[in-house]
Amino acid sequence: QVQLVESGGGLVQAGGSLRLSCAASGRTFSNSAMGWFRQAPGKEREFVAAISGGRTSDADSAKGRFTVSRDNAKNTMYLQMNSLKPEDTAVYYCAGSLFNLVDSRSPNSYRYWGQGTQVTVSS
Repeated sequence: QVQLVESGGGLVQAGGSLRLSCAASGRTFSNSAMGWFRQAPGKEREFVAAISGGRTSDADSAKGRFTVSRDNAKNTMYLQMNSLKPEDTAVYYCAGSLFNLVDSRSPNSYRYWGQGTQVTVSS
């Protein structure tokens, strides 16, 4: 059974930093895309960042502030979030695909999802 478990969320003041982790089990994702998405109350789930085939992709809202990476030996993906803003408040989900992806921004491209971790940024 494949599981993705996020951790590292919490409450932080604007301008602060958090590092999210997504630990995978039941399947190796070293040759598959993994991504981060987020969903704020009343809004649709949106793409944040992804890593696929060694390449990374970021949403415009994340550029220059968020960095996605992964440790294949640990089967874990990370999202380093700096200069956080109140509008970054959301539940953050990690996702895993069956393959490397050309379009890593679409949630429909991912087969596996974590349960989410809450990130709250206070002003």
